[in-house]
Amino acid sequence: MNDSSTTPDIPTDVIVIGLGPAGETVGGNLAETGLHVVGIEGGLVGGECPYWGCVPSKMMIRAADVLAEARRVEGLAGTSTVTPDWAPVAQRIRDQATDNWDDTVAVDRFVGKGGTFVRGYASIVGPGRVEVNGTTYAASKGIVIATGTRAAVPPIPGLADTPFWTNHEIMQLTELPRSMVVLGGGAIGAELAQATARFGVEVSVIEGMDRLLPRNEPEAGDILADVFDAEGIAVHTGQFAERIDHDPETGFSVTMPDGTVVTGEQLLVATGRRTFLKELGIEALGLDPESRFLSVDGQQQVLSGGAPVAGLWAVGDIAGDGLFTHLATRQAALAANVILGEPTEPLNLDALSAVTFTDPEVGAVGVTEAEARDAGLNVKIGFKPVAHTARGWLHMSGNEGFIKLVVDADRDVLVGATSVGPRGGEVLGLLSLAVHAQVPVSTLRSMIYAYPTFHKGIEDALGEITP
Repeated sequence: MNDSSTTPDIPTDVIVIGLGPAGETVGGNLAETGLHVVGIEGGLVGGECPYWGCVPSKMMIRAADVLAEARRVEGLAGTSTVTPDWAPVAQRIRDQATDNWDDTVAVDRFVGKGGTFVRGYASIVGPGRVEVNGTTYAASKGIVIATGTRAAVPPIPGLADTPFWTNHEIMQLTELPRSMVVLGGGAIGAELAQATARFGVEVSVIEGMDRLLPRNEPEAGDILADVFDAEGIAVHTGQFAERIDHDPETGFSVTMPDGTVVTGEQLLVATGRRTFLKELGIEALGLDPESRFLSVDGQQQVLSGGAPVAGLWAVGDIAGDGLFTHLATRQAALAANVILGEPTEPLNLDALSAVTFTDPEVGAVGVTEAEARDAGLNVKIGFKPVAHTARGWLHMSGNEGFIKLVVDADRDVLVGATSVGPRGGEVLGLLSLAVHAQVPVSTLRSMIYAYPTFHKGIEDALGEITP
């Protein structure tokens, strides 16, 4: 620890710990106003999203979807023969990751806004004080924690001693394996399982809950399981892995409680994300380092025992409201405004939206039917299969999906919606607006929907609302 009696603290206005999408946003916004901002990052500036998350994974998915569309030519437009090639995908990922995961461009972007960049891992040593690389910085306005998450590795016997992959390793592949077992059937696991399978990898997915995408409406997981089965992806649900073994010659073996053994050349762990509060030294501020997330108020100020901690904010995954880049950057912008003393309204988390970029895409906003009923709402449901809409019928091959509306009948507004289909994430836009603005269902019914579009399926689902 730095000895402040011999080495004085370096003064600054704000210290931002972690420069992923959230940290970059709050730090950059504040620095552009003339505040002195110290941004500390031990990994790559930009965080998970551009290097190992949202951006490269969607490049993989885009390429895989093109292959799937080519295979749908039969019966629609003639015949086709497709030969997958992973090389251009791997190269595109490297090109966008700025020459093999180099963050020079991102660092220059932050510094160009006026920020002071420090490479290293920070430790909070007291109110407004952060140590990194033996130097202590003292912030007059406060600290923003934006350290994000990393892949969570479950304590399955045998796993820790194997060369398993996380999202980091799979995004850096130049060649795909012959076969792969995916632990986790949530959004990340499902996306990567389908993308690699479409390039010829023999894929098995193991999900401990009773369905794929367990956080979504059950119908979404059911449809995705059917699609996976049709594409040759083996799905095992309802059992968590009991043991994992690895042989350098034959690969991985995953044993489940019922005795089933699933094998693959490689193993991808996609069982969620975890924070790392223990390493931050938050106990110096009276906070519990064993906490999974930091609790925040509507101004992103960290709470301790229900009361705000002076001069401490948390944005992004570490705040625990939803592990999404689009939420992280909004939280960061809000926190920056609060620090600057500008009027700001809390974010409407009741209308938080997310998309799983499988094929079909799964878009969701607000609450599920089960969550609405558990909350005691008077629920009505509108449900329409995409294949039974005009555009869905015209689309033909690859038209799996549905639109599901969750209505609070007492207030006559949508409180949740799910859009699964070929353009599920885009159709979600209108539904997100409806939930966010609490648009009356009667107003949605009166709207004129363009024909024949996927979003016109919303009108069809409105017509199916239960009495």
